[in-house]
Amino acid sequence: MGNIQNFFTDWSHIIGKSMIETFQMVGISLFFSILIGIPLGLLIVLTRPGQSFENKFLYQLFNLLINIVRSVPFIILLFFILPFTKLIVGTTIGVKGVIVPLVIYTAPYIARLMETALLEVDAGVVEAYTAMGIKRRHIIWHVLLREARPSIILGLTIATVGLIGATAMAGMVGAGGLGDLAYRYGHLRYEVDVMYVTVFILIILVQSIQSLGNRFAAKLKKD
Repeated sequence: MGNIQNFFTDWSHIIGKSMIETFQMVGISLFFSILIGIPLGLLIVLTRPGQSFENKFLYQLFNLLINIVRSVPFIILLFFILPFTKLIVGTTIGVKGVIVPLVIYTAPYIARLMETALLEVDAGVVEAYTAMGIKRRHIIWHVLLREARPSIILGLTIATVGLIGATAMAGMVGAGGLGDLAYRYGHLRYEVDVMYVTVFILIILVQSIQSLGNRFAAKLKKD
């Protein structure tokens, strides 16, 4: 018991600081990724062949762009766009320096999940509203997005969990957060207890987010 108390006395400040950095990275990156990813996913669905805003050029362009970005592992993407990150935010280290690569990595993933969610909406429902003369913008907002809400929430939950994993990898290159804590102290300095605590925190964080996402999606299905 004394060892546990000593551990938290020595490490609570550092662990707390790392958790805040992780929350900052996830929160800010997720916000901008949603702002980009959801409209992009909606655009892909609406411009695909047979849809209301069919545009072969735009569909193939954005589809190719998403596939290219998603093909690059995050750790490689992180180094590859260092000059761009430096140009946008003025630094490539710390929480601020990892936001740009996290957004570029996550937004296409959200777009693809968004596309999958929207394509699950029953085409017959959309056709029925179209036949009644409902405007396309109202169909998009009140039918497509509304019907796809449970799948969208589950998709965002999956994306958030993936984003947490990416922040952990970013910690290895000076981004801060729990990944940096585990790497610098748990791995390089052989502080095994720090590694165990970091893994435990990440497990609790991921499980909590997944549980909340599942419950919220289930509630939307009942509405």
